[in-house]
Amino acid sequence: MTKTAAVIGAGPAGLMAAEVLSAGGMAVTVYDRMPSVGRKFLMAGRGGLNLTHSERPDIFFTRYGPAAPHLRPMLQAFPPLALTEWANTLGAQTFTGSSGRIFPKAMKASPLLRAWLARLNRQKVQFRLRHEWRGWSGDALGFHTPAGDVTDTPDVTVLALGGASWPRLGANGGWTTLLQDKGVAITPLRPANMGFNVAWSELFRTRFAGQPLKNVALRFGGHIARGDAMITRYGLEGGAVYALSAVLRDALATGGTITLDLDLRPDLSQQQIASRLSRPQGKDSLANFLRKAVGLSPLESNLLRETGAAPDRLKSIPLTVTGAQPLARAISTAGGVSFDALDDTLQLKGVSDTYAIGEMLDWEAPTGGYLLQACFSTAVFAARAILSRIAS
Repeated sequence: MTKTAAVIGAGPAGLMAAEVLSAGGMAVTVYDRMPSVGRKFLMAGRGGLNLTHSERPDIFFTRYGPAAPHLRPMLQAFPPLALTEWANTLGAQTFTGSSGRIFPKAMKASPLLRAWLARLNRQKVQFRLRHEWRGWSGDALGFHTPAGDVTDTPDVTVLALGGASWPRLGANGGWTTLLQDKGVAITPLRPANMGFNVAWSELFRTRFAGQPLKNVALRFGGHIARGDAMITRYGLEGGAVYALSAVLRDALATGGTITLDLDLRPDLSQQQIASRLSRPQGKDSLANFLRKAVGLSPLESNLLRETGAAPDRLKSIPLTVTGAQPLARAISTAGGVSFDALDDTLQLKGVSDTYAIGEMLDWEAPTGGYLLQACFSTAVFAARAILSRIAS
């Protein structure tokens, strides 16, 4: 008899698990509480859909911090090259940007998702949408639907329930209580890749919110991140900020405020800046002089004024950070199912025939392709382990 699998969660991890399991001969049903699939995946695609990154594996693994030893077997089983080849089979040809990030040439998620769903349909994957998982009723999975409660008793269950960021798109972290009731160890969910609060003056935020700081460096506690940042009404966000989000968040957790150093000209030395600023100012205003001498934009000149930093402090402008944006406004989630609660195939130790994959596991990574890569890799790894177990 054909073995059955229930995949709960129709994000990238859940859909990838469904693809591998159905290709291996299992009858797969995907459940999701939302009325359509891949909502967060589509939202991520609005920025170009950064699938993965092309950097060397030894560097790539370090992006996952303390979770890297746990994720290494999954990332090796389905590495970035395998992900790009998979996208190519769906007609989503990829390219590598100047930063090393890998994107579909279409620069959006919708064409890839349409082709993916067509493949899943050919593999006879069934979808049950508007089905909210409510845990277990004996050995059965329980779901609440607009038409009433239903149950399912699959041979294998794969949980791909996501984190708790962007809850309006589906994943809200409600599964933590359901698993804790089963004795599964959960590391508390926290925001990751989020913005941070800086108390700008009303004049500064009104004039410059939404404007970028291009090619800057941020420093905190021995950590350095290069890239772009964005001024917001509440403070600061963007790729360079997200790269430091874990250490900033953890530092703020001890209480009080912290100071983040901003380097507006990381490609110039302090000596080079001093040399350029030694030129006579003449009749130029300070802003015009700084524009001519070191290329400062109006935003950057006003940032010096806002923080009280002297022009010769371009490489170390102190920003007082007072807090982090909440989990609901974060790009991704830290925390989740502890790896101690899983065996080496991602099966829950305390719940037989049940696996956990994707963002709901206890790992975090910066933006840059690392988030989607780990979601896909954990899904493929667990699904292959399930097929191997069934075959034996």
